[in-house]
Amino acid sequence: MNTLDPHTLTGAYATHALGPDEREAFERHLDHCPSCAEETAGFAAALARLGAAEALTPPEALKSRVLAALPGVRQEAPAVPRVVQPRGRLARNAPKFALAACLALALGAGAVAVQQHREAERARDRATALARQQETVAALLTAPDARTATATSAGGRGTVVWSATRDQAGFLATGLPAPGPGRTYQLWYDDAGTMRPAGLLPTGDGTLLLTGPLDGAAGVGVTLEPAGGSAHPSGAPVLLLPFS
Repeated sequence: MNTLDPHTLTGAYATHALGPDEREAFERHLDHCPSCAEETAGFAAALARLGAAEALTPPEALKSRVLAALPGVRQEAPAVPRVVQPRGRLARNAPKFALAACLALALGAGAVAVQQHREAERARDRATALARQQETVAALLTAPDARTATATSAGGRGTVVWSATRDQAGFLATGLPAPGPGRTYQLWYDDAGTMRPAGLLPTGDGTLLLTGPLDGAAGVGVTLEPAGGSAHPSGAPVLLLPFS
């Protein structure tokens, strides 16, 4: 702690990566540094949101459908109605009708099982991606050379954290206005005046690990774009955060 600038330890404190002595000294620093206190609170809130997202359980309806589709689960036999013996042509065609009905049921059950499997796969992929993002953001915040920049706009705030050694950057939005229907926030790396796409943030509150390496970028910009993003900024920036 004696050799480290306390202003660079906000991420390490938020992720409980400081030792007891360092933590105590940093907490004394927080009492007299409003900017570090605000930044630390923002990082703690971002990590809490990531943790909550990772812990989300699938909807009960999806859970029920997936459990019902698990192989090896015995199902109760359906009630068998009293069979009236067909006569004449109907009797001769009965096996064909029965076969057609069985095929229809089999095809329908197969389609439902495939859909349930795909839903379960997507839920698992989302959980894995959230866990990976949480680990990466935590590592970025605790990097020895992690630095931050903050800017405000329309009552909200954006903070970018970056590490040259990890060649990565992350963004935390708090209280920005909702983008609106068919719109999204888009992040950009500023490559000497040329804006490089760095990811989409569909809400005014959230955390995003920027896409792509720093690659010598001078900073990060935020614009409002059509849903799905744009190849180039289509309007004035909402936020500009220089790497300085």
